[in-house]
Amino acid sequence: MKLKLYQIDAFTSQVFRGNPAAVLPLDEWLDDSTMQAIATENNLSETAFFVPRGGGYHLRWFTPTQEVPFCGHATLASSFVIFNILGTSNPAITFETLSGVLTVRKDGDLFVMNFPKMEYVFCEAPRPLLDGLGKQPSEVFRVDADPNYYAVYDDENDVRSMSPDLRTLEQLHPYSVVITAASKTVDFVSRYFAPSYGIPEDPVTGSIHSALVPYWSARLGKTKLHAEQASKRGGQLFCENTQDGVVVAGHGTKFMEGEIDF
Repeated sequence: MKLKLYQIDAFTSQVFRGNPAAVLPLDEWLDDSTMQAIATENNLSETAFFVPRGGGYHLRWFTPTQEVPFCGHATLASSFVIFNILGTSNPAITFETLSGVLTVRKDGDLFVMNFPKMEYVFCEAPRPLLDGLGKQPSEVFRVDADPNYYAVYDDENDVRSMSPDLRTLEQLHPYSVVITAASKTVDFVSRYFAPSYGIPEDPVTGSIHSALVPYWSARLGKTKLHAEQASKRGGQLFCENTQDGVVVAGHGTKFMEGEIDF
């Protein structure tokens, strides 16, 4: 079997930055074990598979170890392939996913994604979170639909310089960890650690902004927000908190296209 594979750097207009995702367009689904094996072989934070359905697509995402319910950067990467490589006459793309229906449109070079808002609850910090991060956050909230703990700091340098104990953070599974702070150069910064899913640090993570944008919108008193994910590769996200959901936009660039033969 031969399958086309594309590797797209998401949330950046430069190769070697942003977050790389593999994208495989399919005519019909492969069995789950084969898709997981491909994702494991790719060894990227996410491999996306999509299948045409009606006027849109079904979309699924796999880390190197398991399928996940929501992934922003691989949604952007899939949209890049459909708009810029496969070509479509539709002004917007609709994806059916485990997290509901997602829509993406192009605005110049930006891919504009409409995500659901993630409900969050403030909570006490569990001991593995405090031990793993090594620094007390000012507050902590939790999202259960896309399981993550969010640790908020008063100084963005705490976020930029942190070197967490990933083995300790693994104890929080199925929850991963977001650290975030307001910023002097953009509206807010964040980093994301998901070691129990085979992702020590994700370079740029669109999905976590479904909770970060409503949170920082309320904190900063503004609806349009410029976010930076302060990983080594780094990425820029242009966001808006709306009544119906969260808008997350970013650039993409193609790094590679090839063929899987198995």
